[in-house]
Amino acid sequence: MFTDKSLFQLLSMGGFTMYILLVCSIVSIAVIINRLLYYGSKSLISRASFMERVGKDVASGNVDNVMAFCKKADTPFANVAMAGLKVVTHSEKIISNAMERETTVEILKLEKFTSVVGTIGNVAVYIGLFGTVLGIVRAFHDISSIGAGGINVVIGGVAEALICTATGLLVAVPAVIAYNYFTKRVDDFINDMELTASELIDIINPRA
Repeated sequence: MFTDKSLFQLLSMGGFTMYILLVCSIVSIAVIINRLLYYGSKSLISRASFMERVGKDVASGNVDNVMAFCKKADTPFANVAMAGLKVVTHSEKIISNAMERETTVEILKLEKFTSVVGTIGNVAVYIGLFGTVLGIVRAFHDISSIGAGGINVVIGGVAEALICTATGLLVAVPAVIAYNYFTKRVDDFINDMELTASELIDIINPRA
């Protein structure tokens, strides 16, 4: 049925819901690529090695060097550390509050666009199902209009239903997988930021 069919022909066979799914697919792929590149650029240095360097420089009083290092690292946890170091001469509460605010800012950046992928993952299946229903309705309409003719009468409606179902799943499954992956990555970044903030407080104000 679908042998030697071009993409445009498959879209035409699937009806207008196929164009909606195509747009969802393009948006989903664009967001996935954007987030993968963003997360990759923010993971070029490990938190452990970063904190080791920060601990040594703060202990020796080279705060300016640490600030420059944080800016160069350009990771969420480095930005959190830099926010605390900017107010290093203030009280522990002020330092902690500064890092908490920066953590919130970084979380918003990390979560940017991820809800779009999650929404597409949830909705694409139902859009495909809607196309499936329209295809079945079309098949019954053709039967009622023509009255006879066998499988050739309903083949168009069945094809529309099958294509919409398959396309809806094809768009939804990668989007759901990507959303779950992004959620895990954001959680990892949050853990790194919280640990960095806690460790930096201990480095700046060591307990006896």
